[in-house]
Order: sequence, then C-alpha cells, then structure tokens
Amino acid sequence: MFAWVMRWDGQGIGVDDGALPGLQRIGFVRSVRTPQFEGITFHEVLCKSALNRVPDASRLPFRFTVNGYRGCSHACRYCFARPTHEYLDFDSGADFDTQVVVKTNVVDVLRREVARRSWTREAVALGTNTDPYQRAEGRYALMPGIIGALADSGTPFSILTKGTLLRRDLALLGDARRTVDVSVAVSLAVGDPDLHADVEPGTPTPRARLELIRAIRDVGLECHVMVAPILPMLTDSVEHLDHLLGQIAASGATSATVFGLHLRGSTRGWFMGWLARSHPELLGEYRQLYRRGAYLPESYRDALRDRAAPLLRRHGLSGEHRSFRGLQPAPPPSVPAVSEPTLF
Repeated sequence: MFAWVMRWDGQGIGVDDGALPGLQRIGFVRSVRTPQFEGITFHEVLCKSALNRVPDASRLPFRFTVNGYRGCSHACRYCFARPTHEYLDFDSGADFDTQVVVKTNVVDVLRREVARRSWTREAVALGTNTDPYQRAEGRYALMPGIIGALADSGTPFSILTKGTLLRRDLALLGDARRTVDVSVAVSLAVGDPDLHADVEPGTPTPRARLELIRAIRDVGLECHVMVAPILPMLTDSVEHLDHLLGQIAASGATSATVFGLHLRGSTRGWFMGWLARSHPELLGEYRQLYRRGAYLPESYRDALRDRAAPLLRRHGLSGEHRSFRGLQPAPPPSVPAVSEPTLF
C-alpha cells in the first residue's frame, strides 16, 4: 500500500505539471499518472455543478445529465463526443483517448443540488457524453455515490454504457429501483471480434458485453441495447445484424435500437483516418455517403431501418425503451447541437 502511494508522490496540488490552460477554466486541481493505467493521464478537477441541463432544442428524451468524466479510454474511433475535448484545449484524437478529466467532487456537489427545494426530480441520464464505466471508474469509483445521491433524493435515472464494470454496482441498482425508476442500456454494435478490436480498442469484448446483459437481467432489471452506431459496409449487412441481434436476444435483452454512424465535427477526420488505414477500399464510398454533412443520407437511413425492423421483430427486440427513445442522432440541420460546456 505504502509503495503504491509513493508512486503518486510529487503529483500533489502544488506541483507544476504543465496543465493546459483549458483545464484552468473548470477547476483544475492536479494531473496524475500511474503504472496501473499506462498511457493515460487523469486530470482531476473540482466542478461547480454536477447536473447539466440539456437545451430543449436537442430534442433528447431527458433534460438533465451527470457526467463524472470527460474524455474516454474506450478510444472508439467514431465517438461523437470527441469534439468536446477541444473546449479544454486538448485535441479530439489521441488526447480524447488518453487525457481523461475527472470531477473528483461530483458526488458531493450532486447531493447538494438534488437536495434543493427547487429540484423537481426529473429523470437524469448517465453515459450520454462519455462512458461512466470506462477504466477510470475502476480507480475513482464515482458511480456508487452518484447512484446513491439520485436514489436517496427520489430522482429517476438511466445509464448507458459499454463498460462491464457496471457489474460492480448491480446490487446498488437493484436497491435503487425499489424507490426510483432505473433504466439500463448496453451499447453493442460490433459482433466481429477483429473489427471490434480495431474500431473500439479500449472497450470490453462483445462476448463480455453479452454476459453483462445477462447479469443485468439476472438481478431483475430490464436491459435495452443500443446497436449503434452501425458502420456502413462493415456492420450493416443482414447477416451481421441477424447474428448480433440473435446473440443479444439470447442474452436476455428486452429491447434494442439500431441506427447508423454520424460523423460530427472533428470526429469525422479521426474516423476517416482510421478508415484509410484499416479499410482504404471503403474511403471513397464513405466520402460519398457523408458528402453533405455529418449524417447519413435519408435513403440510407430508411434502408437500414427497413433491414433492421424485421430482424428486431424476429428476435423479440422491437420495443424501444422510453428512457432511450429519441437518441437516434438525426436532427434537422436547423437544430443546434448540445454545447460542449453543457455536456460537461
């Protein structure tokens, strides 16, 4: 224990660690590195608010979120949240994967906010920006306190994750659902192990997430699955969808949603760079598909929906969970995106 503590020596609050100016705007405390998380730097901050209000124009099925982390070691090549890192003067590529911001006081701040008389106990969404059960949660353990704060205040909440660390908190979630509405969803859209390792290198395997679905169901919670994003010409075939949805259904999932990849802001360049390295034969077709912007053409979205709908019905997954309804990212161009500071 003492040897472990000494490895953090010299990383205290008073140490000049070259923190970027963007971090100073959000209550920066210190940056820490440890051999247990090789290649990752944690930037600890003290937040002023834990509850983030989502703009009405976003048309999302919730108005409040809580995000304990910014940046994500899952390193998904397509992650829509990548541009939010630029607000902190980080880049949206490798920095997003390795420079993880941690709100170390988020539980205390959240407890104060949900205790206010003005708090109306509206549903709160967890996991809408970066994953609350990414690797950092294994060190900082923010989620048990967040779950407790919401449940104790009578606030319903939903969780969306790829992280199998959720298993640690299943008993807490089981207790919470006795007093509040708790919704859980797992994100799983790539069934091929080789493609998964290339496009989502920091995430648990598809098999591990299927086992997570079963564990969630075993404690009596419903489990929605976000089969998203679908990657054109890589994971959108009937064969791939049918096989994956069959596995999801066999694991006990209660419903699923299927929708295609969108490439907003700097995420586009990061993803296209990966595509050029791993699947250069598809680069021209992707440029054509996304020639008009971040979203797939309506014709493609319609075709994907028509392809997926009978498969969802066949596997008994066609019911869309109320807490995750409306998450498909296809707003009209006139609808502004949720701002980076709001999501943080």
